[in-house]
Amino acid sequence: MHCFQPLTVSRHSSTEERQRALYQLYHQVLERQPYIFERQSLAKAEKDFLVDKIGVKRFLSEFGRSDVYLNAFYHNSSNMKFLELCFKHFLGRAPVSQGEIKHYCDIMMYEGVAAMITAILDCEEYRKAFGCFTVPHPRQPLYYESPKAYTESQLLNREHVGQRGRSIPTIYWHQLGLTCEGGVCRHPEADEVVESHLPPEDLAKLLQLLQSPQTEQALSALSAEQKALLRRAIG
Repeated sequence: MHCFQPLTVSRHSSTEERQRALYQLYHQVLERQPYIFERQSLAKAEKDFLVDKIGVKRFLSEFGRSDVYLNAFYHNSSNMKFLELCFKHFLGRAPVSQGEIKHYCDIMMYEGVAAMITAILDCEEYRKAFGCFTVPHPRQPLYYESPKAYTESQLLNREHVGQRGRSIPTIYWHQLGLTCEGGVCRHPEADEVVESHLPPEDLAKLLQLLQSPQTEQALSALSAEQKALLRRAIG
């Protein structure tokens, strides 16, 4: 994904400037422009934005709860991957810690997807970075918590939809021993044939771990064989 120049609209913005902001909003959050049939359900929110009835943050709040956004990212992804995509779209970075993932995953599980998106848009970081009128964009903070956090944000912001699967967030690829080059993740021993005698129900349990807020601890406790099975299941 291309890095965006910050774009802010105000009461004084022209219709053309707001149309440009709308285009950039879709490019950042939907990662494409809506199809004609999708615009029918977005018509009211688009009109309100273009006539300055609502700002960027309010538009994102409505768009994030729309069928267009949820069909594109939520219904065909795991909860953990969807959460990572929301960070990418609304905060311009990847999640940086298990605590951060657990916090928003708990909101999503117990209060719903809409509440989770609202919590991201209402957080202090979003307010400081974008306020109510700046279009979110991939960010490059001066300081990262770790080199890994920097790498994960760079990879995520350049990732095309579904390029590295729709199950496991970037933060957990490391736990599975994968390396990422050119935006594609592979295991160093990917050419080796992995023999396994685990029954399908055990593999299903492993995949269910990816939906858990305790994913990091669970992945670190997996055997080499179990990690290989997961790599094959999501590859």
